[in-house]
This record gives sequence, C-alpha cells and structure tokens, in this order.
Amino acid sequence: MKSEEVMEKKLVYGLPEALADRPMHYCPGCGHSIVHKLLAQLIDELEIREKCIFIAPVGCSVLAYFYFKVDGCEAAHGRAPAVATGLKRVHPDKVIIAYQGDGDLLAIGTAETVHAANRGEKISVIFINNAIYGMTGGQMAPTSLEAQKTATSPYGRDPADVGQPIRACEMLNTLEAPVFIERCAVNNVKNIIKTKKVIKKVLMNQVSGRGYSFVEILSMCPVGWGVTPLQGADWVEEAMIPYFPLGNFRDR
Repeated sequence: MKSEEVMEKKLVYGLPEALADRPMHYCPGCGHSIVHKLLAQLIDELEIREKCIFIAPVGCSVLAYFYFKVDGCEAAHGRAPAVATGLKRVHPDKVIIAYQGDGDLLAIGTAETVHAANRGEKISVIFINNAIYGMTGGQMAPTSLEAQKTATSPYGRDPADVGQPIRACEMLNTLEAPVFIERCAVNNVKNIIKTKKVIKKVLMNQVSGRGYSFVEILSMCPVGWGVTPLQGADWVEEAMIPYFPLGNFRDR
C-alpha cells in the first residue's frame, strides 16, 4: 500500500496525533467531539501542530485543552477574540485558533467578535452554534430559535421580548475586513465532509497570511434540547438549517 494511502486511512480511521487519547466529557450526540476530530486531523495534515495555539472559551469546550496536543490558552467568557488578537500580534508566525460557542461568541463576547472581525485580525475562528447554553443547564442563547423551549424560555422564545435569533455569518458579512465567512453543519456524513473542507480553508488562510476567517458550525445538543441523538441530528436539518442556511458568504 502506498504511503499516501496509509496516511489517509490513519487520518480517517485512527486517532489523530494532535488529539489526546482520553475519554471526552461531551454528552452523547454532541457535535463538539466530531469537530474536535476534524480539527485534529487537519492540524496533522497541514503539519502545523508545533505552530498552533488553541484558545478554549467558557462553555462546553472549556476543557478542550485536555484533548488537543497543541499549545493552549484559556480565555475569560467571550474574550477569545481579544486573547487571539494579542497572541497573533505577538506571535505572527503562529496559527491562532479561537474556538467558541454561541453564548460565548454572540452574548457576552459580541463586542470582541465584531471588532476583531472589523479589524481583520489574522486569526481563525471556529464557532459552534447549537442554539442553546449547553454547559450551564440549557438556557436560551442568542441563537435559540423562535418558540424554542429552554430552561429560561419554558414557553418558547418570544421575539417580541428578547429579539430574533442572531445570524452570525450574516452579521459579520456586513463588515469589510473579513476574508472568509461560511456556515456548515455536522448533523450527517455529507455535511461533516463539507465541514472538514471549510475548516481546512479557514486554517490555510491563516497559514498563508490572509486575514480574519470565520466558520459557523451548526451542531447538536441532544441533552440541552431534551431529545435523542438521532432526533438532535434531525432537528438541525429540519429547524436550524432553514433559519441558518448553509453556504459561503465570502471567500477572498
């Protein structure tokens, strides 16, 4: 077997070298573990493990530094873009990855998100949108859908009271500086394959010295939603994607 084929099988079926061999704390059916494996595979494929600095947020992925065998930094809630900005400016040769959830990126961290994008900071942002606060008990998030029931909206989200769910890609697409903005999902095999390609683009942009790159990934939170893992994957398709349409918004 050719060495390229051996590497491909290792990347697809084996444990990526950039991913630690330990059980993950994520709930069954959660999309974080899928994205973690895709990201680790790409770190290995692009041979950037020694150059990566991973910024973990406050949220379900707060312990992500347990799983990635790269340099890491914890950020205060919502402040990952600010930390990423500082790290990239001090270490311009490093690949800085800000990994954030919807409450972290679009609630307490809205200002940091918008202004880092507006400045065109040369960082890679991976945004996991599961339409709920997963870590703290399933409260309503900025991305929770209209009429969606959560721990803090037991009768469903009321836009007249709390506004409409925020579409991050569309919001950032109003800014001039970002070079790449795309939304994808990990609810089925086809979308997972596409998501890997998009994450690769986001990383390659930084490796090539281009500007701010942003990928939003629609993900499942079966426990927070109160459904089975299979129902969670279906809900992404039936409820989330119609409101958060998949596709590329910008690629310069």
